[in-house]
Amino acid sequence: MLLKSFIFTVSILFSSLLQADISVEQNATDTTKEEALALEQTKAYEQQINTIESDISDENMWMKSYSSYLTSMDVKHNLDAIKKRIRYLAKHAKTDADKDELIALISKENILASQIEKLKGTNSSAPFSELITPPNIDKVPEINNPFDILTGLSMIKTLNANLEEYKKKRESLIDLISKLKQEKKIYKKILQLQPKNKKYAQIYRNKLAQLEMFEQALDTMNVTMNVYQKRLDIAEININKGIEKQVYRLIKIGMAILFVFFIFFLLKLVVKKYITDNERFYMANKIITFTNFIIIILILFFNYIENASYLVTILGFASAGIAIAMKDWFMSMLGWLVIVFGGSIHVGDRIRVDMGGMKYVGDVLDISLLRMTILEDITLTSIMHNRRAGRIIFIPNNYIFTQMIANYTHNSLKTVWDGVKITITFDSNHKKAMHIVKEITKKFSKGYTDITRKQLNKLRQHYNLKNTNVEPRIYSFIESNGIDIEAWYLTNAYATLTLRSVISTEILDAFREADDITIAYPTQKLHVSMQSESPSAHNGEIV
Repeated sequence: MLLKSFIFTVSILFSSLLQADISVEQNATDTTKEEALALEQTKAYEQQINTIESDISDENMWMKSYSSYLTSMDVKHNLDAIKKRIRYLAKHAKTDADKDELIALISKENILASQIEKLKGTNSSAPFSELITPPNIDKVPEINNPFDILTGLSMIKTLNANLEEYKKKRESLIDLISKLKQEKKIYKKILQLQPKNKKYAQIYRNKLAQLEMFEQALDTMNVTMNVYQKRLDIAEININKGIEKQVYRLIKIGMAILFVFFIFFLLKLVVKKYITDNERFYMANKIITFTNFIIIILILFFNYIENASYLVTILGFASAGIAIAMKDWFMSMLGWLVIVFGGSIHVGDRIRVDMGGMKYVGDVLDISLLRMTILEDITLTSIMHNRRAGRIIFIPNNYIFTQMIANYTHNSLKTVWDGVKITITFDSNHKKAMHIVKEITKKFSKGYTDITRKQLNKLRQHYNLKNTNVEPRIYSFIESNGIDIEAWYLTNAYATLTLRSVISTEILDAFREADDITIAYPTQKLHVSMQSESPSAHNGEIV
């Protein structure tokens, strides 16, 4: 009985021990499976982290700034340790090895200090100071004239562009923080799987510190953006007010100028209707145009110069330089005043100008503020000197003070003296020739003689005229080849060649019909004696 009980007890103990071994083996198997599963999940999480890191990229400006910050921190820690070691060796260095180490550390300190200088752009206390600081807002320009409107619009465009760039930086930071939060969650899950893994624990702490720093930068940026946005709004409001003021002023000035144009347009219509003389109409039209221009200039000056004394001061300082730099212009303007108000030259007058060794004869087409415009005509000057005509000649007004300008049609005069010359032989009847020439010139110039007589009577009111003889004048002179007969007569100032041609051909025909008048030209007379002489002897020979 006792044996049976013993045997039963032993069997129970053996079965219990066997069951315990089986349970231990089962637990070991379960632990191995859990570790394998955790390792597999960890690798999957690491793949997710790699994907996020590739999205962040090293080119991200925030990550580059943070990397520079970490680098600067490491350099500073190393530099502090080196300085501490240098201080210690400076006091306790005794051996040569200690002295060599001290020299090497001093050299290393200089190198690290230079690196710190290069990394100053990223401050250790504020690693993103350059990124979170908004662009500087320049002083808002005062809009005082229409040209400043462009400046104001350009500044508004620049400010808006800066704001958009700042917003993009902020959006980039928000996106980066979102990805860092995803990484933090993944590392947290990894730590739950592997709580004793020091590597992941350290990475997790670094990510928390990194995320905290970026979130602080975002908070600062949000506050800064609100302030920056309000400053931009104030600047834009001030610029828009200035632009609105200038636009309103431009509208008023435009209306005033249109009113002035309308008034002077009516004046030109009145002048055109009641002044029939072309010369007077031209002068009146010029005066109206010039007055219109002056009034518009005054309107602009008084609208854009707040204090008239500023203009006087500016002109006072600039007058010397302007007078030197624009001497010819001022002289031309002064010449214009002399021409217009002095009355020496009018539009339509025929003038001759000697300049640059050339002579130009033509009719005045226009007298502007700086120059006269003449149309060159075919005249004796063109034939004898220029051999061309029809050109438009521009004569600066200042030439009236320095160059020779002759007016053929000044005031009421429309005629000039012209003359022809013909040479007859010494044995010709010169008295008869002079009479013929006189009759011919009288006949063809009579109309111009009567006109000139009336014109000179009018001219007496302005000038002291002594010789008012307008009849043709005939002169004779003894020359080497014969007797020169010159006939001077009055002719149309605009068509001298026509009458000269007619009178010349008439005189030539009359002289040819006269038997006792011979036209002379360079000749030689040879006298030959036909009387014979006896030969003379020379040295015993007959020559």
